[in-house]
Amino acid sequence: MRIFRHFNALPDDAKGAAVAVGNFDGVHKGHQAVIHEAGVIAKDTTRDVTGDGKRPWAVLTFEPHPRKLFAPDQPPFRLTPFAAKAEAIEAMGVDLLIVQRFDTAFSQMEAKDFVIEALVGGLNASHVVAGYDFVFGYKRSGHCDMLLAMGREHNFGFTAVNAVEDGTGQVYSSTRVRDCLANGDLDGAKALLGRDFQYRGRVMHGQRRGHTIGFPTANIALGQAVCPRLGVYAIRAQAGGCGEWRDGVANIGVRPTFGGDGVVLEVHLFDFDGDLYGQRMHVRLIGFLRDEKKFDGIGDLKTQIALDVTKAMEILTV
Repeated sequence: MRIFRHFNALPDDAKGAAVAVGNFDGVHKGHQAVIHEAGVIAKDTTRDVTGDGKRPWAVLTFEPHPRKLFAPDQPPFRLTPFAAKAEAIEAMGVDLLIVQRFDTAFSQMEAKDFVIEALVGGLNASHVVAGYDFVFGYKRSGHCDMLLAMGREHNFGFTAVNAVEDGTGQVYSSTRVRDCLANGDLDGAKALLGRDFQYRGRVMHGQRRGHTIGFPTANIALGQAVCPRLGVYAIRAQAGGCGEWRDGVANIGVRPTFGGDGVVLEVHLFDFDGDLYGQRMHVRLIGFLRDEKKFDGIGDLKTQIALDVTKAMEILTV
């Protein structure tokens, strides 16, 4: 998958695409339906206005998430920071990812100007696909009816993908994923995403307390990623972003026993004794074990961690 950081100055072979447009934070099953539809259309020669059957399959998304601009003081909320979002989109087989910077100037672009400058002028899109509730442009004035009408005027097709529901009749949404994480419902989050929820970040130096009690940890800041229910989790982790996934246990919290003041992801890998400092790590949350708690002393903490390890092993071997 090729990635372009702006819709301007695309090479000729990246133009004329069937393009899915949206924020796609989470790339959950609802988002996947929108992106998949663009792929189906890209391969459908009966809807190929170029006539050569070689339309690229593209996604146009926006970074950072608009909420970062409009509500910068709100707690972190991202389900998929850019690297994770790009990886999930690439896994679907998409050819091109166009990433438009969402800054103040772009947020003030009129909806019709976005269509003309980005979709027509920049991408020369042959077909545009969006979710049924997609809005865009200054004051969110653009909508699907506008895209349909302007597509007829500027010679691109448009498809609005209806809401996608799960087996319970509820619509897939990023809000539902966040609610599941807030409740420690990892199975629910996985059902919405189609994959385990994952954090990724660089291992930073801590105070090495874990080493002193026999459970060394790799510490990762959550950054702008959404914070789940604070507590202990069974996890699988991958160092360096490639290679073997290792089983482990992790605490996500403020470390109340030691008077911590910020949320940190602390990962203990089973049967591992390597140096992870400075490496990027991917951490998949597999099962919620218990809430974070303050212990009266180190002895009580060590006993509980040993129990957590045993329980995590049981979950991870199922």
